[in-house]
Parts: sequence; C-alpha cells; structure tokens
Amino acid sequence: MSAPTKLMADAIRVLSMDAVEQANSGHPGMPMGMADVATALWSKVLKYDAAATDWADRDRFVLSAGHGSMLLYSLLHLSGVKGVPMQSLRDFRKLGSNTPGHPEYGHTPGVETTTGPLGQGLATAVGMAMAERKLAARFGADLVDHRTWVVAGDGCLMEGVSHEAISLAGRLKLAKLTVLWDDNDITIDGHVGLSDATDQLARFKAAGWATKRIDGHDEKDIKKALAWALKQDRPSLIACKTVIGKGSPTFAGTHDVHGKALGKDEVAKTREALGWPHEPFTVPDEALKPWRKAGKRGAKARKAWEARLAASPRKAEFLRAMSGELPAHAFEALDAFIAKAAADKPAAATRQHSGSVLEQVFGSVPELVGGSADLTGSNNTFVKNTPIFDAPDYAGRYVNYGVREFGMAAAMNGLALHGGVIPYGGTFLVFSDYARPAIRLAALMGIRVVHVGTHDSIGLGEDGPTHQPVEHLASLRAMPNLNVFRPADAVETAECWKLALTATKTPSVMALSRQKTAGVRSDAGENQSARGAYQLVGAGSPAQVTIFATGTEVPIALAARDLLEADGVGTRVVSVPCFELFEAQPTDYQATLIGETAVRVAVEAGVRQGWDRFIGSDGAFVGMTGFGASGTDKALYEHFGITAAGVAAAAKAKL
Repeated sequence: MSAPTKLMADAIRVLSMDAVEQANSGHPGMPMGMADVATALWSKVLKYDAAATDWADRDRFVLSAGHGSMLLYSLLHLSGVKGVPMQSLRDFRKLGSNTPGHPEYGHTPGVETTTGPLGQGLATAVGMAMAERKLAARFGADLVDHRTWVVAGDGCLMEGVSHEAISLAGRLKLAKLTVLWDDNDITIDGHVGLSDATDQLARFKAAGWATKRIDGHDEKDIKKALAWALKQDRPSLIACKTVIGKGSPTFAGTHDVHGKALGKDEVAKTREALGWPHEPFTVPDEALKPWRKAGKRGAKARKAWEARLAASPRKAEFLRAMSGELPAHAFEALDAFIAKAAADKPAAATRQHSGSVLEQVFGSVPELVGGSADLTGSNNTFVKNTPIFDAPDYAGRYVNYGVREFGMAAAMNGLALHGGVIPYGGTFLVFSDYARPAIRLAALMGIRVVHVGTHDSIGLGEDGPTHQPVEHLASLRAMPNLNVFRPADAVETAECWKLALTATKTPSVMALSRQKTAGVRSDAGENQSARGAYQLVGAGSPAQVTIFATGTEVPIALAARDLLEADGVGTRVVSVPCFELFEAQPTDYQATLIGETAVRVAVEAGVRQGWDRFIGSDGAFVGMTGFGASGTDKALYEHFGITAAGVAAAAKAKL
C-alpha cells in the first residue's frame, strides 16, 4: 500500500481506536479492518461532496455493520463534513452527542440510515437502489445517476433478511448496488466456522449477483475491484478478506477486538506498530490534507448537476418530489370520494375501501410506489393498469416483493430515505411480525412508510388462528412513533389514508378487514379520524354507557347501542381509529370524549391490552382472550361473544 494511502487508512484506525478507548465501549475491530477498503472507496470512487451531504444525486453509503460506527464517523470527519468536528469523535457514545453508538439517521450529517440490527442496512440499501432506478426512469439520468454502496459483515450475511434482500436485488438486476463484505471470519463468539459454513459467493451468485474475492488490504486489488463493480450489469458483491483489528499487535485477527476497547497498553503498542506518534484525536497534515481533498473531489460534479437541474424543465417537480411535499391537488379526487361515501355509506371490507382510496390518490401523487409480499389480490394494493417496477426501464410503480415481508419493509425504508418516493406495501396483519424490526426502524428514524395489513382479526375466517391476529394491534400500538389505523368504513379509511400520506415523520399501519362491514359515517366535513377518537353517535337519553370500538366492531357497537337504548339505557358510541392520534389531542378533549358515564365498554376483536386507557381497569372489554379458530367470520364472532348482544350484556352487568 502506498505511503499516502496507508496514512489515510491509519487515520481511520487510530481515530476509531482512540474514540472507543475514550468511551470505554464500542467496536474498534471492524473499522480497523475495513480502513483500507473504505479509504479507496471514499477517496477515489464514491460520488459525494463533504460540503453538501444532502446533495440529491450523491452516492449512498450504508454501513450495514453499524456496530463499526467509528468507521463512518471517521470518514465523515476526515473528509471535512462540518457537522462532524473532532469534538464529535471525542464525544463518541456520550449522551447528547451526534456520534451515538450505532449510526442514527437524522442525528449525524452523512448518515443515510439507522443501522445496528444486522442485515437491515443491506436490506434498506436495496430500497435506496430501487429508488435511484425509479427516479432515473422518471426524471432522466441527467438528474438521477448514482450508486449505492454497502459495507456488510459476516453477521449481516447470517441474518435471514439478507437472503430476502439479495434475492430481490438480484431479481431486479440492481446494477448500481455494490456490497463490500468485510470477510474477516470473526464473530463475537469466535471464528465464523463455529456457526456458519455458507459459501457466500456461491449464494450471491445463485441470487443473480456478480461476485469477486479480493485482499482487503491490497490497494491495487481494492481499486481494481471497485472499477470492476462499476461495469457490472447486475448487483455486485466484493468479498474483502480482511484482518479484524488490523494494526493491533495482540488482538488483530481475534474476536477480542470486536466489541471492546483495546486498553491503554495495547493502544500504545498499536500506535508504535502503525508508526503513528501523534497524540489521541490528532491527525497530521500529511494524512488530513489528502482526506480533505477527497472530500472536495465531488464538488465539481455537484455543481455541474446543479447547473443541469437549474436548466431542467422538470426542476420544480423534482425538488417537490425530493422534499416529500405532496402535489397541491393530491386529495381532490379523494375528497369527492369521501363525500360520496358519506352519502351512500357503502358496505364492503375495509381492504376494499383501501383499494378504492388508492385509486383516487395514485394518479395525483406520482411519488407513490406500491407493492405486496405476494398477496396483491388479497391486500387490494394494486391500482388497475399500473406498470410493474422491473428491469430494464424501472418506470413502473408497483413492486412484486415476493414472500419477503421483512425484506419488503426494509426496502420500503430505503425507498423513503432516498427521497422522491412514498412507499406502501401490503401483507396480512399477522405477518407484521415478520416485518416488525423494519417497522421499528422506520418509527425510530421518523420516515413516511405505509404498511397495509389486511385480514386484521378473527374475521378473516377459515384460515384459522395461524393467520388471525389477536395480539398484533396491541403490539404495534406499543411501538413509539407509529400510527396504527383501524378504520371502520369507507369514510374513515379515506381519512386514515390522508393522515398517513401527510405524516412525513411517522410511519403508519393500516389494519383492514377481510370481511364485509357496514358503513357508519354520514358526514364528510372535518377529518374526524385526525382526532384519533371521536363521538360517532350520542346518547338518546342521559348517557349511562359509553362504547368504544374500532374497525369492524364499530357496527357491532352501534347495534349494541340500539339494544341498550331500547331498554332505556342512554348509550353513546365512540369510534377510535387511531390510539396514537388521540393521545396527541388536548387533555380537555380527551377527558370530554372519554366522558364520565357510569359504564365504559370497549369492543375490538383483539386482546384488551391498551384499552384501559379508555375504559379504566374496571371497564368492560369484549374481545379476545386467546387465539382464534377456523370457521366462518360470523360463526367465530358468535363463538367468541363479540356480538351486539354480548356488548349490551357486558354493559348491563356493570350498571
């Protein structure tokens, strides 16, 4: 390795070692091992400008092995990103710093996605590469022409989501996606061979990737491989054979260097071995200057791109799409749909209402890109005549994700993070368990992704308890910064979709029924669902009972009200399409809505958890206490007592 390049790479090694030592926690091994590969990529190939980390046509760099965060923080600092000064590296892992233990989107300029849960960075990067192709098809290569690079470790490739991600990327021929595998043969427990014997190159090749194996410490080998990746007509994997903790005389090549500080003595020995006589957090000019030059390397390309954008007739549309702002008339057709639905009160499954809503907004919001995990017809996520997103032109707006719920959810995160795309994807609500880790990262990052979860209760019927979600609503509602919508009819479904599409900092789940349900709303003015909960019908006489309900159980609540009112029991019904939005309302609204009736009852075809917020610990709950069964929806509701008579009886028992 040439002396200047070695100095640049050693700067990463020493900064990573010093930051972990000062924090007394962290992962020095991976940054020290991948320093040579990262130096070649960032100084010679990666298209970026340290002065404009949000440049729309930059290459995306994803550190899927997020535990090695000091690799990324070192690169950002050395290349001259102003938001990552040396003090940020000194403050590594400190509360309030912008250099947290694992990279977090929105905390640090230059961090493209939150990583740390292994494999998800790779799967998210697939979505970024998809977004690049989609936008290039829409706006042309003059405005969109960049690559996505991923650094992944052995653990990333062991995770099951990696299989979903690489098989999808291979099928879609995402040629501008390259994975740099830190092939160091080490896991936390010891040698990779303790737990895995996979031929990764064969696996990737079988999935449609181009593959190459290199010495991850040989400068010529690395540069040749990066140049090779640029020429491929399919996604590429470069297996970089590295030594974890390279530079450490005692711990290099061992699992001891993976996840703990080297210790004062070993830090000193490593400095000596590297020929680095400088104090901690000190980078000499002979190392810093070439890094700062590298950080400015992309400025010329960025300025040329800005000139092309300024001259483009698509400029305003491109900037609007990338900003995430919806078109001015995005909801014109949908508002007309709401008015008609309020007048007609159509009876249908809410999944069908959702499909109807998409038909109203899909044409007016060109950023929408839909899909399904092989359940398109069941999820009602396909808008008629929509072209499929696929090679070679990538102009379509519907993705056949296959049976890959986790891979789909992670790819949707990547689509959203890239910008210019608003993704939604469908599966059965029960399979949100498969997608949950990616839903959680979307909530943590605060990005707009819509998960369509149909077949939302025992009401799906004969498929039985394996497919009937009972705990899923409660589980999803427990997640911070996730809006879980369970609309009751066409009007609420349309309102909830409007809320999901305008929630730019919060992902959403649409819980939708398989079975037909009656229309309940006859007003089309204010978006009532925006309050999270609202009084649907008041009491005919002084209120003694309040019934809270969601989704397909709202008509049951209304029928129970009729039974109670007929017996002289004043009863009001509150629809609760979104717990989270209700919690965001003023406290006086919350108190007034919940009310002070003697009896409060909730009905939902799921478990009770979460409902005590509305009914109190002494309130009555009509729902599920265990798993479902196989049978028709009507038979199941009767069997489990989720009926108007059951709700009325529960209320009377409390009077």
